[in-house]
Amino acid sequence: MFERVLIANRGEIAIRVARTCRELGITTVGIYSELDATARHLRYVDEAYALTGESAHAGYLDIAQIVEIMVRSGAQAVHPGYGFLAENAAFARAVGDAGGTFIGPLPETIELMGSKISSRIAAEEAGVHGVPGQNDPLESADQVIAFGRSVGWPIAIKASYGGGGRGLKVVTAESEAADQLASAQREALAYFGREEVYVERYLSHPRHIEMQIVSDNFGHALWLGERDCSAQRRHQKLVEETPAAGLSDEIRQAMGAASIALATRCDYRGVGTVEFLYEDGAFYFLEMNTRLQVEHPVTELVTGLDLVRLQLDIAAGEPLALTQDEIAPHGHAIECRINAEDPTGGAFLPSPGIITSMTMPGGAGVRIDSGYDTGDTVSPNYDNLIAKISVWAPYREEARLRMLRALNELQIDGIATTAPASRLILSSEQFQSATHSTHFVESELDLTSITAPLPADGTHDIHGRTLSTVEAEVEGRRYSVRLWLEGSVGMKAPAPRALRKGATIALGGDSGTVTAPMQGTIMSVDVAVGDSVDEETVICVLEAMKMENPIRAPRAGVISELRVSVGDGLGPGDIVAVIE
Repeated sequence: MFERVLIANRGEIAIRVARTCRELGITTVGIYSELDATARHLRYVDEAYALTGESAHAGYLDIAQIVEIMVRSGAQAVHPGYGFLAENAAFARAVGDAGGTFIGPLPETIELMGSKISSRIAAEEAGVHGVPGQNDPLESADQVIAFGRSVGWPIAIKASYGGGGRGLKVVTAESEAADQLASAQREALAYFGREEVYVERYLSHPRHIEMQIVSDNFGHALWLGERDCSAQRRHQKLVEETPAAGLSDEIRQAMGAASIALATRCDYRGVGTVEFLYEDGAFYFLEMNTRLQVEHPVTELVTGLDLVRLQLDIAAGEPLALTQDEIAPHGHAIECRINAEDPTGGAFLPSPGIITSMTMPGGAGVRIDSGYDTGDTVSPNYDNLIAKISVWAPYREEARLRMLRALNELQIDGIATTAPASRLILSSEQFQSATHSTHFVESELDLTSITAPLPADGTHDIHGRTLSTVEAEVEGRRYSVRLWLEGSVGMKAPAPRALRKGATIALGGDSGTVTAPMQGTIMSVDVAVGDSVDEETVICVLEAMKMENPIRAPRAGVISELRVSVGDGLGPGDIVAVIE
């Protein structure tokens, strides 16, 4: 086993890896950007090294710098976590060339499965069929239109080197082809460093089912059960569970066999996930993730296995000590991702900021994986995952109720989170009956009951009032009431701040001033001064937390002022345009 391991990541996944290493007596080496100098993951590693870069994100993607830290620190191996360089073949190869061990599959396997195009071809060769599509990178909108005409609308444009819903755009008509192609390419380039995209048929009501696999260096491969990840927004997962409710054992076994066939075809080594779309009794290969998945805790809860330890053992050359017959998942587990997003009205807008207070749930069968504490800042420069809440219970309904209890205990102030949406998902008839699909959150779930959260206690409004929680007793029963009180409570209120005349969130209202709803960077400007626009016309696209957010006109009119250009950085409330 290794004596020293460098963890080339941040946040909750860095903490997750560090914990298993500590249990095994392995010294851990962490890395951090200047922005992360006080980040929580640094409290869990034995030593840490600073990264340099032109941006907060750049250091974590700097292969040469991270490999140099590996050598300088004396680390024998590198665990990439997920995201950043986890599925970068050049990084895996550089680690090996410098005398270290990459805790993951071979670089050749990462290259083969890292491209959705080459992975589709490899899956076909292994007898595993994918969603009907084309295996050549798109070069023009004409190709998108031609494919849509041949199979019918809608269709999906996907990042060839992507995952996690990044760079995935749905095209519902020919008129959208050019814009959606450009948007997919921008997201793919921004998040994965490659802009290649391809096209495939878009299934109307699929479930997202994935198989967890593990394979050693001696050709011994196992599947550890499936996860249902169908509750999504923007093609990114919100709620995951195992086992998948209502899935026949025949389909489950067939998916498992298909996953092993693909693992064998690509000489897979380590822990990985084969993802499928399932619809009307048939399943289709989607992609293979050559890394640890965000949702791996639910598999650990039902199998009792430590997937990070399996990764370490395999990378150290140990054979798997298990057989397929010994894999016996027990009970039911559900995970909810708690992201810094405001789901008010179903918008799911990024919500970076300072966590003024945070109380995590606990109790029997509850597991918390988090990279943040009270007082930490959720930066717009990184992925917006704050924490993962996972629960286990003997049966699915018990697990569902336990998760609802845990979500009700969760308290995060200072930023908005996806927790209210997760509560609605778990309470929905579709989830309870396991008839939900990857589209149901955005097309079927009623999110209108979600309202913007109140600010934290101590916040001052423009009238100088202070928001405070007041304990009151009525007829012997205690109540907690949040009130705006005149003057300050325990502190001096700042001077009132005047609101911009006519300022409005760009996604609603009837004012002519269009403002940015969040901090971000302008990726495209879609109108010019003098253009006529209708309500909901896209003015520009703002990238925040690696997601593209169209800013739309709140009313019809003519663009009289345009105050942004591509590449501009904006803050919340900054004026984008004025409509006369």
